[in-house]
Amino acid sequence: MTTTSPTTQRRQPAAAALLVDFGGVLTVPLERAFGALSVESGLDPRTALRLLATHEGARTALGEHEVGRLDDEGFEDAFAAAIAEVGGRVEARGLLARLAHHLDLDEPMVDLVREVRAAGVPVALVSNSLGRDCYARVDLDELFDVTVISGQVGVRKPSRRIYAIAADRLGLAPEQCVMVDDLEHNLVGAARLGIRGIHHRTAADTVRAVREVLVLPRPTPA
Repeated sequence: MTTTSPTTQRRQPAAAALLVDFGGVLTVPLERAFGALSVESGLDPRTALRLLATHEGARTALGEHEVGRLDDEGFEDAFAAAIAEVGGRVEARGLLARLAHHLDLDEPMVDLVREVRAAGVPVALVSNSLGRDCYARVDLDELFDVTVISGQVGVRKPSRRIYAIAADRLGLAPEQCVMVDDLEHNLVGAARLGIRGIHHRTAADTVRAVREVLVLPRPTPA
């Protein structure tokens, strides 16, 4: 998998398109949103996210939801039941909307997407679904040339197929693209198709890495 090292990136030709995740990349970390949901439910901040990884019912429901086989209400019912099993107090209806409420945008990252598009570089959203309200704070048509959302295409990250769909819709070879994601295993999936990866940790580091791999001109200070 390609690293974010500037030295490594300079050895390769500039990427021709940017693929970018949503939750945890263009927003605050997912841990923060799930932590707030946990606290509202009377639980330790780490509980909700842990349940999605370890509770069979919640984990299965998430996978089915992400590929479009389980609607918002079905996922909310399963997730709320898992939270209740460990002593949490949560109303199933509106659970995903409340979670989305805590997903504040990371404005420097949103500005980066605008900068990339303004430079003439196409941008694709490649995101696993998390409720119909997940993207309510952004204008998808304004930010992205292409949107590939797992529940709409029936396949989720880290499957290479979702990245292939994005590259195909952009009209580019996978090797011409670079993917930004906060989860390393998603980048491993993209790398299997030849897509370079930038592991998002902080906006400052990612902005620098994206500008380098796309060879963007640095903005002129105001």
